[in-house]
Amino acid sequence: MSQPQYRTPKGTHDVLPEDHQYMTYIKKAVRHRCRQAGYKRIDTPLFEQKDIFERGIGEHTDIVEKELFLVSSKQKADDEPEFALRPEFTAGICRSYIEHGMQQLPQPVELYAIGQCFRHDRPQKGRYRQFHQFNLEVIGLKDPSIDAQLIHVLTKVFSDLKILDRLTMQINNIGTAENRIAFVEALKDFFIGKEHSLPELDRERLQENPLRVLDSKEEDTQILLKSAPTLEQFLDEESKLYHATLLEYLDALGVVYETNPSLVRGLDYYTQTVFEFWDSETKGQNAVGGGGRYDGLIELLGGKSTPGIGFAGGMERTIWHMKQAGVQAPNKDQVDVFVAQLGSEAKKTCLKLISDLREKGVHTLGALGEASLKSQMRLADKFEVRYALLLGKMEVKNSTIILRDMAAGKQKEIPLAKAIPTVIDLLGGAESLDTYTLKDQFVEIDED
Repeated sequence: MSQPQYRTPKGTHDVLPEDHQYMTYIKKAVRHRCRQAGYKRIDTPLFEQKDIFERGIGEHTDIVEKELFLVSSKQKADDEPEFALRPEFTAGICRSYIEHGMQQLPQPVELYAIGQCFRHDRPQKGRYRQFHQFNLEVIGLKDPSIDAQLIHVLTKVFSDLKILDRLTMQINNIGTAENRIAFVEALKDFFIGKEHSLPELDRERLQENPLRVLDSKEEDTQILLKSAPTLEQFLDEESKLYHATLLEYLDALGVVYETNPSLVRGLDYYTQTVFEFWDSETKGQNAVGGGGRYDGLIELLGGKSTPGIGFAGGMERTIWHMKQAGVQAPNKDQVDVFVAQLGSEAKKTCLKLISDLREKGVHTLGALGEASLKSQMRLADKFEVRYALLLGKMEVKNSTIILRDMAAGKQKEIPLAKAIPTVIDLLGGAESLDTYTLKDQFVEIDED
């Protein structure tokens, strides 16, 4: 077999139907828990002005320095800003909060988003250049109870997806911007004369974003950090009280967590609370997501001083954990009935029969080509259908149809007029079928 001429770009992947079952499952869990908690869905553009990410995420973060996908245009005007594909949701959602005057709404404003993000990172296991995230954001109010409720909603989502017991929630308080400035200076002073002991990447971080040195994976760096100043030494009393109160609220909600003084997160906009959901065995390597408080971000983007907290969850990582845990996403794409036919009159009758079955909510597939009846039944077997309806010339003439139970291998002839009600009864009745109605009060339907 020859190799295909075209493949997915490096670092991307096709979401095939079997993984879409998991995607839909995750989306339903997120939507359900968000609706319970009063969140409203928001979508922002796939690309934004590059400045939004540089100012919000931080000019010297890995995302901005190495991972932004820039968007170029052949017709770009001289005064047109540079654009970049979104590497995350929070900065764009905060831009939207400012642009649309959401500060006039009752506060806090609770928003969630589900969609694709892009980072031009070195592809590795579980990490793609184009990936799917779900985000929760609470903007407009600062209180430890807000942080606790957001984290609690997330534990409910992961519990619904049956992977919470595979995760440990790591949490830390990184204080105010002033606290971190004082700590960063002390950290730089500590490493004076020790730079030669650091790997090249950590030497760069020490110059550009010293807090990132704390979560270095390098053994030599971690040995040095054991005798380095700690961020906790520079936290003000208000920050310590805030964090202690948050932990009390998490205890009251029954949320299991581990305090982690080394957890800092990689984005500049974080303040106070930071947290991540780690793999219980491999720690941060297969984390499904993280977040924290960003009380200065909206002001940094041109709005009024407004507190906020958010979380980003990786859907590909979540799917990986679900598969590892043996979780099977519900499959609503199964075919219930296969309609086989022989002859032009039978084909015409089957077209209407297939349409009517689908309208009643029966997942129906029809082989309307010129294949033999034997070939059609082999196809029905491959689709693992529960029942088949067979219509030939004699059945058309007699207004009958053959109903075959595929698992039992038995069949019987019934009146054509009774085909649909008979199939519905065999499938468990009308209430078990796949129907929905678009009206003022929507029922639950799948969304992209």
